[in-house]
Amino acid sequence: MFTRLKSIISDFIQQADLVLLALCCTATCYGLALIYSATRYKDTYRYVVVQAAALCIGILCYIFFSMVDIEELSKKWKWLVAFNVVFILLLIPFGKEVYGNRAWVHFPGMPVNIGPAEFIKITFSILLSRQLQWLQEEKRDLKSISAIAFIGGHTILLCGYYYVISSDMGNALVYVFIFICMAFAAGVALRWFVLAFAAAGGGITALWAMDLIPSYMKERFIVLFDHSYDPLGKGWQQTRSLLALGSGQLTGQGFLNGTQTQARYDGSLPARWTDFIFSVAGEELGMLGCLGIILILAAIIVRCLMVAKRAKTRMSAYICVGMAAMLIFQTVENIGMCLFVMPVIGLTLPFFSYGGSSVVTLFCAMGVVSGIKKRSLPDWLRNR
Repeated sequence: MFTRLKSIISDFIQQADLVLLALCCTATCYGLALIYSATRYKDTYRYVVVQAAALCIGILCYIFFSMVDIEELSKKWKWLVAFNVVFILLLIPFGKEVYGNRAWVHFPGMPVNIGPAEFIKITFSILLSRQLQWLQEEKRDLKSISAIAFIGGHTILLCGYYYVISSDMGNALVYVFIFICMAFAAGVALRWFVLAFAAAGGGITALWAMDLIPSYMKERFIVLFDHSYDPLGKGWQQTRSLLALGSGQLTGQGFLNGTQTQARYDGSLPARWTDFIFSVAGEELGMLGCLGIILILAAIIVRCLMVAKRAKTRMSAYICVGMAAMLIFQTVENIGMCLFVMPVIGLTLPFFSYGGSSVVTLFCAMGVVSGIKKRSLPDWLRNR
């Protein structure tokens, strides 16, 4: 058994993407420091301990998924579909509502909550990539109405099913963006994107005009264009975020010295260890600290796209694009939210924000990318 374990570790070190792993660990450790500062006023180490435990579990998941042949796993697509359906369904009996969204599964006796949406981002990317490859290789068609309905229907059904049960629009939009990026990479004709955007725009405009969009959603967009609108209500979080970012200037007020970050009042900088962790970095570490976050995340995204470019099969390439799309959307949305240019939809900053489910899932996703890189090596190098 020891010999087998030694062989697995040796194989991982020689063939896995250690650069990607190092980038993910760097981002999470940076986030750990920010979480420690953001939760220091609570006089508890619980958040740091949970995040550190998630990092350790995440590294093990990274190693495991680096060894898994995802294309072989995708052949069990019925099981993956069943996993998605059942996991989301668990939100009905075991769902825990946080900030109006029933997006967390909490089993009695468990110390942490689990976010199904995080894990399903991986299985959704695998299933969609299999669909795209099948259409290209078996049907040789990505332009017809039936082909678009096939892949688009999968996405719409998943998003609708998840949103109806959880009311979590943020993660539902992540699935949509993953679909857009993967479909574009696969070569879906641009006319379909134009038609889809036009239909979506027209539909949203009609729903808005008929007052069929929930008022809290409408207000989240109104405050983006009028920052004076409800500054003590819907605009409170982002107003405080801008104050924190602006007060940090170039180098920040100093680690553990942020005025709002260290304030005892929870509302001083709301959700400071989750949604607004970027604002914590801006206040205490300044623009330089924020640039560090952006550069690390950009490096991880570029690494995923590099693996996609060199992937051995189309399906593997599409999976890597899906993982990169997940990171891109969440990064842009979260940072934009902190800068008061994007609506608050509850998406955390990848690797940096507090959240065990998120961290473990991200390491799993990056492990999948590492495994694809490993199987992209020539046989003589991969089997040495």
